[in-house]
Amino acid sequence: MSTPSAGDVAPTPQPGAALLEGQIRAREQLAAEELKPDKPPFRDLWWRYLVSLVAIAFAVFPAVYIVSTAFNPNPTLSASTLLPSGFTLDNFRTILSSDQEPYLKWYANTMGIAGVTAILTVFLGALAAYAFSRFRFKGRRTGMLTLLLVQMFPLFLAFVAIYLIMLRVSDVFSHIGLNTRTGLILVYLGGVLGVNAWLMKGFFDSIPKELDESARVDGATATQIFWVVILPLGAPVLAVIGLLSFIATLNEYVLASVLLQEPDKFTLSVGLFTFVSREYGQQWGPFCAGVVMMAVPVVILFLFLQRYIAHGLTGGVKG
Repeated sequence: MSTPSAGDVAPTPQPGAALLEGQIRAREQLAAEELKPDKPPFRDLWWRYLVSLVAIAFAVFPAVYIVSTAFNPNPTLSASTLLPSGFTLDNFRTILSSDQEPYLKWYANTMGIAGVTAILTVFLGALAAYAFSRFRFKGRRTGMLTLLLVQMFPLFLAFVAIYLIMLRVSDVFSHIGLNTRTGLILVYLGGVLGVNAWLMKGFFDSIPKELDESARVDGATATQIFWVVILPLGAPVLAVIGLLSFIATLNEYVLASVLLQEPDKFTLSVGLFTFVSREYGQQWGPFCAGVVMMAVPVVILFLFLQRYIAHGLTGGVKG
């Protein structure tokens, strides 16, 4: 077999190979163009920026005003301005060192009640949502419709009934009746489990059931599937439900003001209201300082869960 010499002419590429190479290059160029963002000009989007700025200003204004009042040397409401005239920590010292208002105890009560309520809401709601999403049993549809129907009525309609029930329960079980933190947690759980179960069920329905079948082939039980498959994939909606439950419990006033009757057991919303109403027009600075400290756990929790929140609010698992 002879080897080609330097003077031999290089072989001409086949038409089919050249056509294939051209198609590959065209596809690569088309893919690169699709990756480039098609950004509209500013003249078509200016009104969106304007609406966004107005919405941001509308949402930020109350928070800025409260923070400004918390650090303002003059604690009266009439002297409060958007920007503080000075800077002081006296308002924080006043609310923390008051003998009549045990702020730190209110703070501990609120964080404990809100934290336990959020955890139990997520756990019990996830159990109910998993059962309604994955199992088929008699009365399943009726149960879901009943939960939805109950949530249509405001909790205030059952206000008197809740008070009477807690009053009777305290005669038998003193630790979960009226004027107890445990009883208040149970009332909060009963008011939100229905709607949370609905929200979680919609998210769990988007998790492919093929994952459950694969786990069963490997010998997993229903409990193991719940802990190993459903909960990790459902983390976004669990984070959203937990955060919303925590914030709602933190801000709730009506039920807490009726069911909790001793100052040492008050939550922050009840305690701060009694504080500012007792010293109306003179203690708004310490009141705002207490509100600022009250908001710190919410901000920390939001920052910790923010990578789950957008996914949990917009949709389910894609696969």
